[in-house]
Amino acid sequence: MNTIDAQLLKEIFIAGAEALNEKKEYVNELNVFPVPDGDTGTNMTMTIQSAVREVEAVTEVTMSNICKAISSGSLRGARGNSGVILSQLLRGLTRQMREYNDIDIEILSASFEKAVETAYKAVMKPKEGTILTVARAGSDMAVYLARENLDIVTYVEAIVGHMRDVLDLTPEMLPVLKEAGVVDSGGEGLLIIIEGALNKLKEKYPALGGGELPDLTAFKKQSAAVKAYEPRQSQKAAKKEKSDKKTEKKEAKQSKEVKDVIQARPARRQVSKADISTADIKFGYCTEFIVNLETDFEDRDEAELKIFLEAVGDSIVVVADDDLVKVHVHTNMPGIALQKALTYGSLSKIKIDNMREEHNERLALDAEKQAGAGSANETVENNDTENMNSPAENESARDNIEDTERSDEYKAQETGPDVQAAQQSGYDEDARTSAGSHVNRAETGFIAVSAGEGLSEIFAGLGADIVIEGGQTMNPSTEDILNAIDQVNADNIFILPNNSNIILASQQASSLVEDKNIIVIPSKTIPQGIMALLNYMSNKSVEENEDTMLREMGNVKSGSVTYSIRDTVIQDVEIKQGDIMGISDAGIVNTGAQVLATTVELIDTLIDADSELVTLYYGKDTTEDEAGLIAASVKKNHPDVDVEVHYGGQPVYYYFVSVE
Repeated sequence: MNTIDAQLLKEIFIAGAEALNEKKEYVNELNVFPVPDGDTGTNMTMTIQSAVREVEAVTEVTMSNICKAISSGSLRGARGNSGVILSQLLRGLTRQMREYNDIDIEILSASFEKAVETAYKAVMKPKEGTILTVARAGSDMAVYLARENLDIVTYVEAIVGHMRDVLDLTPEMLPVLKEAGVVDSGGEGLLIIIEGALNKLKEKYPALGGGELPDLTAFKKQSAAVKAYEPRQSQKAAKKEKSDKKTEKKEAKQSKEVKDVIQARPARRQVSKADISTADIKFGYCTEFIVNLETDFEDRDEAELKIFLEAVGDSIVVVADDDLVKVHVHTNMPGIALQKALTYGSLSKIKIDNMREEHNERLALDAEKQAGAGSANETVENNDTENMNSPAENESARDNIEDTERSDEYKAQETGPDVQAAQQSGYDEDARTSAGSHVNRAETGFIAVSAGEGLSEIFAGLGADIVIEGGQTMNPSTEDILNAIDQVNADNIFILPNNSNIILASQQASSLVEDKNIIVIPSKTIPQGIMALLNYMSNKSVEENEDTMLREMGNVKSGSVTYSIRDTVIQDVEIKQGDIMGISDAGIVNTGAQVLATTVELIDTLIDADSELVTLYYGKDTTEDEAGLIAASVKKNHPDVDVEVHYGGQPVYYYFVSVE
C-alpha cells in the first residue's frame, strides 16, 4: 500500500501534534522580540491540541469524520496569529482530503495546494518570510513532484526537505529575523508538526521503496529565490480584497483627505431606528437556517445561492463550513429561500422573525422608556429647585439619571442575570444566553480583551458587556471569543482585541457568526482599545462609529515597559537578559536597568508638541507610589501636559502608557 487511510491520518496527525508539544519552548525561543508573552510555540501547540481532543473523541474513524474534527477543533481552538494561520492551513488541507477514503500522492498534492490557498486568503496582508512562505514552499514541491513515480514516504521527505531549505532562507526575507539571528518561529513550528507526522508515517512503511527523485536543482533555485516570492492568492481573493471598501478606509484613515470625507459624510439610516415606519422595511422577514449538506457544495454553488438570495432579499450572509452552510437573509418570501436551500440538503435551526412586528414592539418599548425618562427628569428638576443646586450640578444629575437608566435597562432587559454574573466572574459555557430573539436584543454590544483586574474594570466602566481575560501572556482562542459573542444579546457587536496577536482570532470568530453583525476594531494595544471605546456615540450609526473609532485610535500613542527574557539585538539596540525595555508602537525604544528611569525616558520620547494627556496604567508588579513618582517626573519635564495614573493590574508589563 502507498496511501493514507483514516486511521493512519489520525495517528500521524496526533504524532505531529505531540512533536510540537515536545519542542514548543524551542519554537518560543525563536521569537524575535525577547518579551515574556504568549509565544508562537505555545499558541500553535494549544491550537493543534484543541484539534487533537476532537480527533480522539471521534467514535467512527472515517476520513470525513477525522478531517472534520481536525478542521473544527483547530478553527475554534486557534490562538494568536500563528495559531489562526495553522488552523487555516489545516482547514484547507482537510477540506480537500475529506472527499476520499484513502490519500495518495495526487490527493496530497491537491490538499497541500488548498491548504496554502486557504491560509493566504485568511490574512489581509500576507508577509513573506513567515509560516506562509514555508507552507507555500511545501505546496510548490508537492505539486512539482505529484506526477513522479514516488512512494509516499519519499514524496513527503522531499517536501519537508524543501520546506526546511526555504525556512533557512527566511532571515534573508525579513531583516528583523536576520538581525536577531533566527529563522521564522511559525515556519519552524509547522515543520516540526510535519516532521513528526512523517516519522510516524515511516513506522507504517519502514521498508517501502519507490522511484528516484528527479533533479531538483533548477526547481529549488527558482523557488528559493528570496525576491521571487509573492503572495499566490486566487483571483477570487484578489478581487475580494480590491473591492473591500472598509479595508481601503482603514489603510488610509490617517490621511487628511479621508478624515475630511468621513467627517462630511451624512449619517446613514438604519432600519432599527425609531424614526422610520414599517413601510420603510423593504423585506419583512429575517430568515435564518442551517443547511446540512447532502451534495457537493463548491465555490460556484455558494455564489449561485447568494445570487438567488439577492434576487429575493437583502442582508445576505452565506457561510460554508465543512458539511454545513449557515444562511441569513431578509426577504418577503422565506418559503422560497427555504425551498432553494432544500436542493442542497436538509434544513435545521430554522428561525423566521417578522421584523415589522418587532419594529412596532420596539417603538412601544421606546415610548415607555421615554415616558419613564421624562418622569425621572421632572423629579430631578423638582429636587434641583428645592435644594437650590447650581446649573452645573443640575446637568450632572441629569447625566447620572440617564447613565443609570441605560445601565439598569441593559442589565435587566438585554443581558439577563446569567450574563451579569458572567461579567463579574468571567464567562463560561453555562452563562450563555439565548440570542435568538430580535425583539429583546440591544442594538449594540461590546467585547474587550484585557489582562489585569484594573484594566478589566476600566473597560467595563466604559461600557464593555464582556471582558475576556487574556492579552499578551495568554491569547484567547477563537472559541473563547465565540463564547463571548454568544453572551452579548445585541444585533451589532464591536470586538476590541487590544493586542496585535489577537486580531486574527477575532476576525476568525467573526466569520463563524451568522446571526449578528460583528465589527472587529483592530486595536493593537490597551490604550488604543480604551480610546476607541471612549469615542463610541450611541446616537450615531454603526458605520459612523466604526469610522470614528478607527480614526481616533490613530490619535493615541501607546507604550509599554517590561523585561527581556534573553540576549539579542533588535533594531540596532543591544539587549541583555533582564534588561528593562521601553516599547512603543514602532518597537523597542530604550533599555535600562531600572523600571522608573526607563519608563520616564520612554514617555519623554512619546511626547511631542501636540501631546496633551499622558495616562499611566501600573501593573501588579509595581506600586502606586512608584507610578506617582513617574507622573511627577513627567509633569516636571512637560508642565503643559496633564498626567493621570490608574491601576491596571496587568502581569508581566510594569506599565502601559497612553499619550494623547
